[in-house]
Amino acid sequence: QVQLVESGGGLVQAGGSLRLSCAVSGRTFSRYGMGWFRQAPGKEREFVAAVNRSGGSTYYADSVKGRFTISRDNAKNTVILQMSSLKPEDTAVYYCAARSWVTGSSSDEYDYWGQGTQVTVSS
Repeated sequence: QVQLVESGGGLVQAGGSLRLSCAVSGRTFSRYGMGWFRQAPGKEREFVAAVNRSGGSTYYADSVKGRFTISRDNAKNTVILQMSSLKPEDTAVYYCAARSWVTGSSSDEYDYWGQGTQVTVSS
């Protein structure tokens, strides 16, 4: 079993930055592709960013490309989402997810999920 715990959410003004962390425990972290998803009220969960097992390849939704950066530290079992130039439309609950061996942009492909952390961007 794998446990994921997100942290770092909060309230920020538009144009500001936040750094989300996801701590992973329970299995060998490096066997998992990692992703971040978000869900705004009344909307479906959507892909934000993903990173492969080594950290050498990253993928982003068009809506966050150039503003968000995903990274991972396999020695610390942690994945980071650095968010900058935040917009009110980035307001959502952000979820960290793990998928065995590979990564992807569909939430259906991920095996384990964290409980989520709220990000609110005020205008």
